[in-house]
Amino acid sequence: MAAIETGRTEQARPGLALRIRSGLAGTNGRILMAFLIAGVLHLVGTLVIPGYSSPFAIRALLVIAALLAVASIGQTLVVILGGIDLSIPFIIGFANVVAAQLYGDKWNFALVCLFVIVVAMLIGALNGYISRRLDIHPLIVTLGIGMIVQGSVLLWTKGFPSGSAPPYVSAFVSIGGSAGPLPFPWVVPALAVLATLIVLVLARTPYGRRLYALGSNPGAATLALIDPVRMWMLTFSLSAMFAAVTGILLLGFTGSAYGDVGQPYLFQTIAAVVVGGAALVGGRGSYLGTIAGVLVLTEINTLLIGLGFQPAAVQASLGAVIILLVSIYGRERHVSMTI
Repeated sequence: MAAIETGRTEQARPGLALRIRSGLAGTNGRILMAFLIAGVLHLVGTLVIPGYSSPFAIRALLVIAALLAVASIGQTLVVILGGIDLSIPFIIGFANVVAAQLYGDKWNFALVCLFVIVVAMLIGALNGYISRRLDIHPLIVTLGIGMIVQGSVLLWTKGFPSGSAPPYVSAFVSIGGSAGPLPFPWVVPALAVLATLIVLVLARTPYGRRLYALGSNPGAATLALIDPVRMWMLTFSLSAMFAAVTGILLLGFTGSAYGDVGQPYLFQTIAAVVVGGAALVGGRGSYLGTIAGVLVLTEINTLLIGLGFQPAAVQASLGAVIILLVSIYGRERHVSMTI
């Protein structure tokens, strides 16, 4: 029996490798295109809007992009896996409000962060378990779980959250702050380090290889002895963890708790991942591509605001852009179907 399983594994692995290479083949070109689009948008903004490239404006753009990039880490992992996580904005709001409330109740902030992140990861693991074990589409599961989380927070705070973040958290994400000799706050170099680690994890670790394999062809991945339930639970828990970190950082950025603070990230994280070259059907994508997508969306948002668009018009325009991008990039056939 062991020999049979070993034979199946050896047969499955070459096929998986071929599918992964095929799925990644067109990614680099799309990443480069996304970076070029971001550069063109910035050039347009510099030419038509006074002060668009001023030091303060650049710092603001980098901080806003960094916050979206952190929130998009989990979405990147989930989309490569072949899922989607609509609970991200709700978990961001949960972390934002709970962290503020507990810190306001004199909890140690390190303990607050640990508590919030652990609870968020348990919520994410539940998302992954229900989606995979019960074979329910993660769009439905994550949206439902997210609404439960949001409702629970509203009941706990009675709709009036309070509290704030410690000064050092605010300084970490403050647009006017600086990271030593660097002319921008610590959140920017911290993201650069984190992005490097994520890219290495996806490219060089067993977790990364299993993630692409499972997203490319779940059936073959099972033959290669990859446990799909375990991978889904782990990946969705990581998504929730980074969403919680984003909620804590937003607490420092805004200075106060707000349950709906994560709502702008509902589709922006998905759009950033897709613009960066990921396939919504799984098996292809990279965090470097997501960074490129984040820059494109941030430049579009900043440019529209600089041109005098009202918030409602900015939101509508962003929605139109997201629909356009997803309709172009999201209609592709699954990687395993292109072999």
